[in-house]
Amino acid sequence: MGHIVIIGLNHRTAPVEIRERLAFPSEAIGHALRGLLEKESLKEGVILSTCNRVEICALASQGFEGTSEAKEFMAVYHGIPLEELNGYLYHYEGDEAVRHLFRVGSSLDSMVLGEPQILGQVKDAYGYAAEFRTIGPILNKFFAKTFSVTKRVRTETKVASSAVSVSYAAVELARKIFG
Repeated sequence: MGHIVIIGLNHRTAPVEIRERLAFPSEAIGHALRGLLEKESLKEGVILSTCNRVEICALASQGFEGTSEAKEFMAVYHGIPLEELNGYLYHYEGDEAVRHLFRVGSSLDSMVLGEPQILGQVKDAYGYAAEFRTIGPILNKFFAKTFSVTKRVRTETKVASSAVSVSYAAVELARKIFG
């Protein structure tokens, strides 16, 4: 069957300068996805690239090897030594990867809890992978489950009802502090 692996960085692990250097522009996603699957152990792949996170989700024949190859791909693709990136990257395998994507899609791992944009961004990443045929039956099922879990989280917890922009939250905090 294979192992689901996710490697990436986000607003908690990397400064904006690093996130910008590692972003995949939408016009380059197809090329990047094809390059990702040239790695021997990676069988399916999705790339999520937003202003606050860059993640590679892949189906690997071996978990550890897949994680290593995904990290290596990100470094080589962007021309940055892996040693320079390792301090910023996180990785998840198996059930941890599943839980991570559920949290991301539900915006429980966002800079602003409940922000609605991330679900659309995850759907766009899935759409690119489908368009460029780098998603297969395993990741297809994984992302379908992510979308249903996200809908349930948003419906049952009303997490998105209090979502605000970072700038709005800053203004409100300043108003409370300074009157």
